[in-house]
Amino acid sequence: MQTPTLNELSELLKSNQENGYSIKKVAPRKLIASAILMSSDSLMIVLSVLASVFIRNLFFTPLASFDLYLKILPVIVPLFLLAFYMRGLYPGFGVDAIEEVRNIFYTNSLIYGLMAGFTFFVNDFWDFSRLSFLLSWGITFAMIPLGRSVVKKILCEKSWWGIPVVIIGAGNAGKEVINSLRKNKKLGLRPIFAVDDNVDTWGYIEDIPVIGGLDVIPELQKKLNIEQSIVAMPNVQSELQRKIILKYSKYFENTIVIPYLFGISTIWVSSREFGGILGLEVKQKLLRKTAQLQKRVFDIVLATALTFLAIPIFGVLAVHIWLDSKGKILFKQTRMGIKDSRFKIIKFRTMHTDAEERLTELLEKNPKLKAEYEIYHKLNDDPRMTKIGKFLRKYSFDELPQFWNVIKGEMSLIGPRAYIPWEKIKMNGNDEMILQVKPGISGLWQVTDRNDSSFEERIMIDIYYIRNWSMFLDLYILAKTIKVVITGKGG
Repeated sequence: MQTPTLNELSELLKSNQENGYSIKKVAPRKLIASAILMSSDSLMIVLSVLASVFIRNLFFTPLASFDLYLKILPVIVPLFLLAFYMRGLYPGFGVDAIEEVRNIFYTNSLIYGLMAGFTFFVNDFWDFSRLSFLLSWGITFAMIPLGRSVVKKILCEKSWWGIPVVIIGAGNAGKEVINSLRKNKKLGLRPIFAVDDNVDTWGYIEDIPVIGGLDVIPELQKKLNIEQSIVAMPNVQSELQRKIILKYSKYFENTIVIPYLFGISTIWVSSREFGGILGLEVKQKLLRKTAQLQKRVFDIVLATALTFLAIPIFGVLAVHIWLDSKGKILFKQTRMGIKDSRFKIIKFRTMHTDAEERLTELLEKNPKLKAEYEIYHKLNDDPRMTKIGKFLRKYSFDELPQFWNVIKGEMSLIGPRAYIPWEKIKMNGNDEMILQVKPGISGLWQVTDRNDSSFEERIMIDIYYIRNWSMFLDLYILAKTIKVVITGKGG
């Protein structure tokens, strides 16, 4: 395509009909998105309070002062909405799911903490059930993110969702940023054009118009008034990049800079100053002993509880596997654990007993399947699976026996993939980071619609998880895992 002129680009964007999106009337769209999210949050808060009282009344003497809980709703709902607004959650464009969950947790805990303190001092006047109070805190924390996720999933498909973003830099980093924003529609950052001084990049990248040079930014901003820009020029010399940022960031309300650490994907990068010298501190969150202890307690409590709850399911599945095909009910395989240790992973058997022999023969006869296996280290439609095995794989029920691996301390509920020893040579040195932590039953790549990702992409996602670990991330993955198990999609 021919490179559009400045005026052509301006007119194109003002009347852009691609996907029905236009940069006009951005402010009303932000208000509409905020209003819808506020309505969702308000509804979830009300339902959470009512649910907490209902659950409490199921097991104890019904509360005589039920009306009291209705009276506090006009107080706490506005408090939540005000706090969320101050934390940038309305409309929350550019805030990812993990950051959103973190903000909701802190806000929820703060408001209920303040209310707990208040009721302590006025206990004679407001006699709250402590159990209902605790239940309400927990249910609210679960319900608000759930409501927001459903609402955003619907809204992100609408043509008006999001705000326009200018990409400064049309090289490989710029392409990755554009593709990433398009895949993560819920973020609400919509790349509309890119600018670059390199004439070779002018035209279009990923269907996004590219013009130059950077000096057109002031004039474009006068015509378009775009709030957000992303500087994606990590390979430019630091001094030149500094000048570009200083010169052009003033034309935007917000500017995000993709640093030279582009390949080191982490949300735990913080700036540090040393006598006027700026440094970036990259944190490997899960390598901390306190984090591993915190994660271990979480694993033991939840895995033990889930094991007892799943005992009837174990029995039913074991009978079906035994009746479906010859062989053992459980499948054990050597995997790499923490500190490059070895352990036997336990799963329900989903394949015929001669699966390895069948695989060798299958790959020799079918070059297409061989190529697929070399890229993904698995087959999408694996003919070695039994009838019940396909069902177990679809809903991830084959993973249930791994609760025992978790209780023994060999695995974690959430973590990197448990790699097979022969895969170590293909990890290209990344095993040094990944094998510093325990592998998990579920993980980030299994729940991010990346089940078709290559082996190398899974490695990078696992490293991202280690660097960005937090209890909020584990809770997010756990919630997404439950969705995968229920729907049978993505696991």
